[in-house]
Amino acid sequence: MSHAAKAYEYFQTTESQDQGSGDWFEISQEQINNFADCTVDHQFIHIDPERALKETPFGGTIAHGFLTLSMLTHLGATIPPDPNTPQLDGIVMGINYGFDKVRFLNPVNAGKKVRASGVVKSAVLKGAAIDQTRTLTVEIEGVDKPALVADWITRIVFVD
Repeated sequence: MSHAAKAYEYFQTTESQDQGSGDWFEISQEQINNFADCTVDHQFIHIDPERALKETPFGGTIAHGFLTLSMLTHLGATIPPDPNTPQLDGIVMGINYGFDKVRFLNPVNAGKKVRASGVVKSAVLKGAAIDQTRTLTVEIEGVDKPALVADWITRIVFVD
């Protein structure tokens, strides 16, 4: 049996499994400004605290939705691994394969902390790879409605 097929047997047992929550991370105004520079998106709601306070319902500047989305790499990595996960042999790499669904539900104000929680949605064997889809929810500290919910697909490639 190939490494991918053996790992797939394990991944099937994780479907619908709650992975828990990761660490809190503060989204600073400096980080928002740097993201604005990187993406050339300088809309005032992101970079002008005084104007955003006066002219928006947000109470100040907000992070770009794509900044929050891009933080999934870090936020997802802080979710503690399941201590019962077996050693999976033959993994060559993990690849960001894409998203099935992304919803920006609530803006993240500058200075707020966010964290991700995850649930394994599915695992699909693709030859020498497994596509694992996780539903990741980014919550905002002290706020009931999450910032975003995304179904993120990671392709785990094995040597066979």
